[in-house]
Amino acid sequence: MYLAAFIQELNFVRECRESRLGLFECPSFLFVLMGLITVGAMLGTYLMATRFVDEPQVVALLVMVIAVVLLIIGHSIIAGFNKVAEANRMKTEFVSVVSHQLRTPLSALKWSLGLLLSGRLGRFDEKQAEYLNTIKGSNERMIRLVNDLLDANRIDSGALKLKSEPFSIAEVVKTVMADMESLARASGIALVLDMREPLPPALGDKDRMLVVIQNLVENAIKYTKAGSVRVEVRTLGSQLRLSVRDTGIGISAKEQKLVFQKFFRSTSAVRVRSVGTGLGLFIARAIIEGMGGKIGFSSREGEGSSFWFTIATGPA
Repeated sequence: MYLAAFIQELNFVRECRESRLGLFECPSFLFVLMGLITVGAMLGTYLMATRFVDEPQVVALLVMVIAVVLLIIGHSIIAGFNKVAEANRMKTEFVSVVSHQLRTPLSALKWSLGLLLSGRLGRFDEKQAEYLNTIKGSNERMIRLVNDLLDANRIDSGALKLKSEPFSIAEVVKTVMADMESLARASGIALVLDMREPLPPALGDKDRMLVVIQNLVENAIKYTKAGSVRVEVRTLGSQLRLSVRDTGIGISAKEQKLVFQKFFRSTSAVRVRSVGTGLGLFIARAIIEGMGGKIGFSSREGEGSSFWFTIATGPA
């Protein structure tokens, strides 16, 4: 099993194809090629120097030729890395520009829908109100997607800024539970809160913490077809620990190492056709670790998952 996994890691042809690079532009292939040439050069030079060639000048010339070949390959590796880095930079800039351009009209639409639904511009019948609420829900999902893309870009570029100030985690948790109650009810899921108050204040960014807890609870509801989602908050010495446990589809053992990667969606999630971008946990990890905390999970496929994080408490 380990040998198969190692061979899979050496599949540079697949990696180069996925990166859309030719073999002689692909760092993965060039590294392997350089290693093979180095080993071959060492053996060849040794054999020529000890068995076939008496003239040291010939051996020295051979070494120089091999050095030039390795220099050319090294230059190709650097050029390949630069090409990948430039493509990544252009992708980041494109996503950032498009996301900012989308956020303005989406925010304007959100404001307009809020005004219409408030009834200040006139009354609507039940059917019209239902249509408007559907549009509002889609609009909010699009705004969250745009915000997630912007956050992912900030994380990649090291520009994610986090506050460090005391805040009430109990207040944040209650806000998320209230926001998610209707989604849980519509999904037939029992949403349970186990929080022993009073809790000490947490130290970090309150707004970002709201995003983290919202992502964890929403994922738990989304991937649970029956049963419950339980949110627990505990004090552990100088830390606060929050966990979200569900009775959902779980994550297979072979995919668990990929859970916090950007755009990752498990095969179980794809199979049940759940909606998602695979950014939520990537962003959650960056936020929690950026606040000096830890995040992790345990899961069994077909039985459910438990995601947790710890953060420091602040001054009372």
